[in-house]
Amino acid sequence: MTVSILLFLPIVAALVVLLFKNEVAKYAALAFSVAELVIAGIFLSRFVPDATTQFAVNLPWLPRAGIYFIAGIDGISMIMVILTTLLVPLIILTTYKHQYKNAPVFYALILFMQAGLLTVFTALDGFLFYVGWEAALIPIYFICAMWGGENRIKVNIKFFIYTFAGSLFMLVGIIYLYMQTPSKLYDLHAFYDLNLTAHQQSFVFWAFFLAFAIKMPIFPFHTWQPDTYTEAPPAGTMMLAGIMLKMGIYGVIRWLIPIAPLGVQQWGPMAVILSVIGIVYASIIAFKQTDGKRLVAYSSIAHVGLIAAALFTFIRSDGSFIWTSQGLQGALIQMLNHGINVVGLFFVWDIISRRLNTREISEMGGIAKVAPKFAIAFLIIVLGTVALPLTNGFVGEFLLLNSVFQNSVWLVAIAGLTMIFGAVYMFRMYKSVMQGETNALTATFTDISGSEVLVLGIICALIIVIGIYPQPILHLSEASVHNLLRLVFNKTLPVKP
Repeated sequence: MTVSILLFLPIVAALVVLLFKNEVAKYAALAFSVAELVIAGIFLSRFVPDATTQFAVNLPWLPRAGIYFIAGIDGISMIMVILTTLLVPLIILTTYKHQYKNAPVFYALILFMQAGLLTVFTALDGFLFYVGWEAALIPIYFICAMWGGENRIKVNIKFFIYTFAGSLFMLVGIIYLYMQTPSKLYDLHAFYDLNLTAHQQSFVFWAFFLAFAIKMPIFPFHTWQPDTYTEAPPAGTMMLAGIMLKMGIYGVIRWLIPIAPLGVQQWGPMAVILSVIGIVYASIIAFKQTDGKRLVAYSSIAHVGLIAAALFTFIRSDGSFIWTSQGLQGALIQMLNHGINVVGLFFVWDIISRRLNTREISEMGGIAKVAPKFAIAFLIIVLGTVALPLTNGFVGEFLLLNSVFQNSVWLVAIAGLTMIFGAVYMFRMYKSVMQGETNALTATFTDISGSEVLVLGIICALIIVIGIYPQPILHLSEASVHNLLRLVFNKTLPVKP
């Protein structure tokens, strides 16, 4: 069994879902997404946590142009496969209380997007990577445009321009690397084997960095994100925040750092500064938000900024640059944790806005008194988001901050503000919404039931289990991360694995 089944099943599923009527379509979409999760579970059970690429497929696609359908799973991509196949069925479940016009199209687009995302996370060919990158963008564009809020068209155009422009820069970089390979291939390992000069690697750095920075997003490429998250339908926001923005972080790890390490050495400090600015900026803006969904959007920028800062952080020692595995390991597990937590937060606000027809924090209060199950689930998700010890958020943020600390005490002091600020605005939000006395609006708030209990229950369980015992996830990627660092070592100055 190869990874191709993971890539093509969602496409087939999307075409089948289009054949069903509204109510049946959502059940069919859920069934197919659960089947995809089961297949991913089979891959996980058979996965050997070493540095090799497993379940690989290598087929000629356009061989005369040097394009092959090459994909596979190692420890790094396995975490992303788990993230994608786990969150998609949960996101589909969150839609069960909604009624969507043209529901078959809506669910088909989600499944098409899943196929694009999994292609990005498993592609070992530059052209295939780019196809997956664009294939994930197109469905979310239509999801936001057809089922978004009042300002969806204006906001969606901005989102599309930003992300499409970044994609073009990346395409230029991929074609440039192809032209440098002696065998004229788009193969990732052929790119790894290139001996590019520092000047060439600087060009490659910017070609890829612009695409990845927009997708993550980090300051100042973030301006599309808050509006898009706010105007997108709830499921679209969860797909964007929970999975899609991880494409940029994954791209940095898989493509940018190992292909252009000299470029990262030269421009990495600038990327770190931009990431830290984004942490502080987004946190301050989050303080001022009165719309709960928008507050979560800005908090996402702050948390992703910390991941980016750790990825581009290196230690200067005796004139050399030394990467550590802590930043990469922290980034990988935090991508998984952030996806779980942010989907939980956006679902919480989806529940609130459906019941109260508002997301204004100032209009709420006392919900915990009438919805205790909802209050407990909301609190657990908030605790995971603010990285309380023994929750999933703590493990990743500890590794990330430790990596930044080895570069600069002052830098980690500033970057660490994401935890302090996050705790303040998250707990303040929770207090305003859930505690105090009920009012005319919140007195009739009903507790969670059915699919809501299932989704929030799974998310809360993951927050606690990963927080208590994260080692299996860290073990999955450990060998691949060390292999990646050895690759960078062979192309640059001494690297500390």
